[in-house]
Amino acid sequence: MNEDAEGLELGRRIRTLREEKGLSLRAVSDAAGVSESFLSQVERGVASPSVASLRRLAEALGESVGSFFEGPSAGGRVVRAGARRRLVHPQRHWEDVLLTPRESKRLQVILSTIEPGGGSGDEPYTHDSDEECVVVLRGRMEFWVDDERYELSEGDSLLFESRRPHRNINPGPSKAEVLWIITPPSY
Repeated sequence: MNEDAEGLELGRRIRTLREEKGLSLRAVSDAAGVSESFLSQVERGVASPSVASLRRLAEALGESVGSFFEGPSAGGRVVRAGARRRLVHPQRHWEDVLLTPRESKRLQVILSTIEPGGGSGDEPYTHDSDEECVVVLRGRMEFWVDDERYELSEGDSLLFESRRPHRNINPGPSKAEVLWIITPPSY
């Protein structure tokens, strides 16, 4: 799937949720703190929200970011490699794969592949989890938690409180694979 098609899929899922709830573009954009024009562009696959904007859109819709993941929500304890739910942030050059069942109540594990220059965006974000542990499996990442900057290489990990403003970027030169362990789930 190319970047345009992936952006369109994310936008369609957001529009479908908004319409199912009977909410207008204005109501959701006001609640999320984004412009109506921007939300319309996201829904049409023309713009890609930062992680912070995506979180606010999910909250405005009364959903978790996990509801934007593509694919069926398989019940049970096992998530088969070929049936993992995924979320592509097309213009952020980032793909998330949910490794735990959507129904998990206490723990969420996400595998992210982040292209060089890709990341969560310039705007720090927070969420209602208690803690998050990030493990760089391949490549390099830069993280900011509050005003503290961390450079992580392959094998390094970082633990922080999810309610503290944070953001990240892959400084390159290669793709990064990052494992996120979040408790309790809030993505």
